[in-house]
Amino acid sequence: MTVVERFIRYVKINTQSEEGTARFPSTDVQWDLARLLVEECKSLGLTQVFVSEHGIVTATLPSNTEGAPTMGWIAHMDTSPDLSGNHVQPRFVENYDGGSIQLNENYELNPTDFPELKNYLGQTIITTDGNTLLGADDKAGIAEILAALEILIQNPDLPHGTIRLAFTPDEEVGHGTSNFDITAFGADFAYTIDGGALGSIEFENFNAATGIVTIQGRNVHPGGAKHKMINANHLAMEFDALLPHFDRPEYTDDYEGFFHLMKTDASVEEAKLVYIIRDHDASAFEWRKDFFIKCADQLNQKYNQKLVSVHVKDSYQNMREMIMPHYHVVQTALDAMETIGITPRVDPIRGGTDGARLSYLGLPCPNLFTGGHNYHGRYEFIPVESMEKAVAVLVEIAKRTSK
Repeated sequence: MTVVERFIRYVKINTQSEEGTARFPSTDVQWDLARLLVEECKSLGLTQVFVSEHGIVTATLPSNTEGAPTMGWIAHMDTSPDLSGNHVQPRFVENYDGGSIQLNENYELNPTDFPELKNYLGQTIITTDGNTLLGADDKAGIAEILAALEILIQNPDLPHGTIRLAFTPDEEVGHGTSNFDITAFGADFAYTIDGGALGSIEFENFNAATGIVTIQGRNVHPGGAKHKMINANHLAMEFDALLPHFDRPEYTDDYEGFFHLMKTDASVEEAKLVYIIRDHDASAFEWRKDFFIKCADQLNQKYNQKLVSVHVKDSYQNMREMIMPHYHVVQTALDAMETIGITPRVDPIRGGTDGARLSYLGLPCPNLFTGGHNYHGRYEFIPVESMEKAVAVLVEIAKRTSK
């Protein structure tokens, strides 16, 4: 089965995860793909095929050479809650000519809004039909891993060490590694295959925290409100105005951090604001959290009473610190890409990754490209040629780590 055939098969299975549930996986539909992957792993001849009670699929390709380290390849099965992943209808645009791609009567994928399309002239691009996301994040990673393993199995002359694979649920809702048993997985290092455009490798990500602001107002009849009413709506706006205006996602890129207002629920009586706080630099990240708290203190001092409460909780850390002592894992991937004619791109992740959590658990785990673009939405697309090159990179990494 080709990587594209695998990919199309997987994206047609709904695996959307769900925020805020206590279940693992968060949705029953993720089991549908987990069970299919168990059967596919067995049919390939992989050993130690297992699905845990939490829906994590693991399997092993035994080494065919002596003395090689054990490597892990990891991808996630779920798709984002941001847009439906049900009834995905992928479309193939062959020999892309550089023009606009009409997804449906309401939406088009055009190079004005998405100039990266011009990088794929003459190639075959897989898009959505405009009604759902595509699911390349991260079903492309799953397809690429299994396609690479199939090549290694069918070509026993290609040397490789033991390869452990894992397909996890709930990555999109922050729980991809919540029940991941590093010891049982047994790898010396690993790669998540969950990145973006061709050639990208990522081993730096945001330090991340969630900030929750609760504001207590006082509601009285507006006709007699003078010197009595405290409008929590207005205090919420005051709080947000204290944060640096241009430190928002829409004004930042590369290594620049931000405060991002995710959600508000406000009335005169009470308001709740939910922020995410991000920065690559550890000291700048600590400053952001401290400044966030001081904004609440400033408002409480202004009104001479405690109206604003803030709770800040760390989510994950920049994995660079954990990767650098094991930089050979990154270098192997860079060399593999160059060997097959890909120019590597070392990109900072403006978000999180399961690899960050795994790295802090003791499993160095940079992130490799799948080839996809515009994840989590109807404009998602992936070139076939990029998927095929991702497979080639994995095979080359396997050869290089056999020594």
